[in-house]
Amino acid sequence: MNTLWFFEGVNLFDILCPHKYENFKRSHQVRSYHRNDYVYFEQERSGKVYLVEKGKVRLGYYTEPGEEVVKAVLTRGEIFGEKALLDSQSRNEFAQVIDNETVICAVSADTLQELMRENKTFSLQVYKFIGFRFRKLERRLRLLLFKDSRTRLIEFLKELCEEYGDVCREGGFRHIRHPYTQKDMASLIGTSRPTLNVLLNELKEEGVLEFSRKEIKLWKDPASVS
Repeated sequence: MNTLWFFEGVNLFDILCPHKYENFKRSHQVRSYHRNDYVYFEQERSGKVYLVEKGKVRLGYYTEPGEEVVKAVLTRGEIFGEKALLDSQSRNEFAQVIDNETVICAVSADTLQELMRENKTFSLQVYKFIGFRFRKLERRLRLLLFKDSRTRLIEFLKELCEEYGDVCREGGFRHIRHPYTQKDMASLIGTSRPTLNVLLNELKEEGVLEFSRKEIKLWKDPASVS
């Protein structure tokens, strides 16, 4: 895995969780969750930041007609709920656990801000993460506004390669084990599940990839596919 959600291979949980800091060991809570549990809901007051120690969490929101839109799926070492650092207003997203035995470290915004004041390196890494998250969401928004569904899928496959892709030397393909369902993928690229399935099958017929429920084999570099 490269630096898409980890900067320079650094695991954010190992750096940010207050149990690493003697003065803050009592100021946070590590809690276990089960699949489909919610960490927080939309409109809930934002007073904590969360760090994933184990498992997976998805972030999303609901449209006015009640349709669920997934923004991201996070794994170990990633933080979420960082809006609490910027203000104390209500959440504009939900956070839901999608793996059993998921473990999350909850840190109050006040504690995290105090840690940031005391440690410049720590502070820089937090702001760098937040900035990167905003840039990624902005890029995805531009794709949704100006690109067709096929292009959006190809760009998403590039992201999957960077985040989850391993080179298989014997077969000469990129093997991607990812945490997304087809519903999640369709939501992330702004299309329907039937359309996503059609696009994936088209790329399969073109010899670009093979796919199953949580795995993709890329036979061609997505950057070379139009």
